[in-house]
Amino acid sequence: MTAPQDQASTSDPLGTDTAPDESLNTTDMRRVLFSSFLGSAIEFYDLMLYAAAASLVFGPVFFSQMSPGLALFASFGTMAAGYLARPLGGLIFGPIGDRTGRKAVLVTTLVLMGVASALIGLLPSYATIGAAAPILLIVLRVVQGIAVGGEWGGSMLIALEHAPVSRRGFAASFASLGGPAGTVTATAVLGLFALLPDAAFYTWGWRVPFLISLGLVAVGLFVRLKIAETPVFEQMARTREEKATPIRDVFSRHWKVLALGTVAGVAPYVTQGIFVVWSTAFVVGHGMDRSLALNLHIVSSIGLMVSIAVTARLSDRFGRRPVMLTGVIAGLVLAFPLMAMLATAQFWGVMLSIVFAQMLIQGLIFGPFAAFTAELFPTRIRYTGASLSSQTASTLGAGMTPMIAALLYNLSGHTNTTLITLFLMATLLVSGLAIWSTREGSRVRLDAV
Repeated sequence: MTAPQDQASTSDPLGTDTAPDESLNTTDMRRVLFSSFLGSAIEFYDLMLYAAAASLVFGPVFFSQMSPGLALFASFGTMAAGYLARPLGGLIFGPIGDRTGRKAVLVTTLVLMGVASALIGLLPSYATIGAAAPILLIVLRVVQGIAVGGEWGGSMLIALEHAPVSRRGFAASFASLGGPAGTVTATAVLGLFALLPDAAFYTWGWRVPFLISLGLVAVGLFVRLKIAETPVFEQMARTREEKATPIRDVFSRHWKVLALGTVAGVAPYVTQGIFVVWSTAFVVGHGMDRSLALNLHIVSSIGLMVSIAVTARLSDRFGRRPVMLTGVIAGLVLAFPLMAMLATAQFWGVMLSIVFAQMLIQGLIFGPFAAFTAELFPTRIRYTGASLSSQTASTLGAGMTPMIAALLYNLSGHTNTTLITLFLMATLLVSGLAIWSTREGSRVRLDAV
């Protein structure tokens, strides 16, 4: 395995995937990285705004005919619907990105997400229009899922395919950094409006953050329209002799790496689902002020951003697999202590558990994950393969975990979190085996995959 890597690195003394005259200057590269980060941050602002609202608002607003426990479960169910749609977004937009280029798809997905989020902010409650309210909520959530399913892979590739080999992990992580940045922004904005009296917050206060999305999208489009197509894709498009069939190629020739990449990514998303989404409903249900609970996620998301940047850079030096496997081991060691701290529902215990879970488990695995998935697939199907892999992982992990955690906690009689902890550890083991089973791609040229 090392021989091909050594050969790839020595055959390209510049350490790039493109010819020297095709390399971006520093200013252009910064613009590409900023575009990758900003687009992803806006998408995840909308995504995590929905997750926070699902924990705090959607139950009484859209499922007021149910008991509080069932309303929360139904609210998490609508969130899961969006995650189920994310692989569909990869199936729709991935092949388009592999045939026509990365840039055009990224403009489309950004607009789609912004419009869907604004419409959620305008959606009448169950008390106003009855069953149509939750149905429309699910439809708009599915549109969000399709948009982000097409966004993340392209946002990551626009940075990774412009970067030199020695910095691909760090460049690709800018799309991943957008996730916690969007979470910080969404949580801060929703937390500000959560300070309103209950009547105002449940009537109109929660809606304003969704409407703000339209302004963020306008900024994102302004930046994104100024970037160029990736040189790796342009070179592939010039030399491609046969019609591209990305979906058929992914499932017929690359199904094994698709499966391994998907399973490898489940554990960090499960960690997110437990410590970011489910934990909010848990601690608020145990008496913590909702604004304080949201502020905890601002702190932990900032920590996650630091962890992603550091671990992505470390993966450029030591490889993707060693860094990600370190996160798996950390999760297995820390699972019970962190869940015990979370179960106290006390400020310091909850804060430390969430911060450590995101920095030492999610961050270590998720930091290199963007480059890890992209390096599994050749350029002609990279958008499709990386999107399907990452978005299916998010569906299985973050999308289903809040409901699974709520169910496991109910099965325990609302007395302990042991079943949730065992579930987390099981996913870490399975993801660890998948990571171990893949090849190391951090030193392989993208056009040699």
